[in-house]
Amino acid sequence: MFLGHFAAGYAAKRLAPRTSLGTLFAAAQLPDIVWPAFILAGIEKAEVVPGDTPFTPLRFDSYPISHSLLTVAAWGALFGAAHYWKKRRPLDALVLAALVVSHWVLDFATHRPDMPLWPGGPRLGLGLWNSVAATVVVELAMFAAGLWLALRATRARDGIGRWGFAGLAVLLLLTYAANVTSPPPPSMTAVGLAGLLGAVLFLGLALWVDRHREPAAA
Repeated sequence: MFLGHFAAGYAAKRLAPRTSLGTLFAAAQLPDIVWPAFILAGIEKAEVVPGDTPFTPLRFDSYPISHSLLTVAAWGALFGAAHYWKKRRPLDALVLAALVVSHWVLDFATHRPDMPLWPGGPRLGLGLWNSVAATVVVELAMFAAGLWLALRATRARDGIGRWGFAGLAVLLLLTYAANVTSPPPPSMTAVGLAGLLGAVLFLGLALWVDRHREPAAA
């Protein structure tokens, strides 16, 4: 899942409007932010196997640290605790911790049974990726709902806040379309590097755009 995780970050603006959209995106995407680094370091393993599922050519062989439910919950607790230590906003910290865990829940819905409950534990997955059409419909619906909630929760202070917000959403949609229609990547090294670059790009843009928006109730 790609758009669905960003949709969760957008939707969380409704509960935590003072927390930067970039921080919300980081929480929602945290397992996928650390996963490319683990892939490049050889700590976790995946392969490019076209046809493994109809939606993605990637086969996820082993990612117990970045994507097991137990470790994701631990990542979430650490992320929320760090935010609370810095901002002293308990609700926002809880929202961020829940966002990290939401990553596993959404991946559980989309992946085939390869999502571990704990390192070495049982693997689960509902397999939404077995249908390209259903995956796209679900993710686009989630993305639209998340955007709507974020727009209700915040308002632009200037042109960057207005047009930058729209541009970020369009860029995410275009990236999603490219991922769906592009040929398989040449290697897992390319996947890892693209994942790290994408994290820097999208989180950086979200942080920048959010500085030009404010809570709607302010």
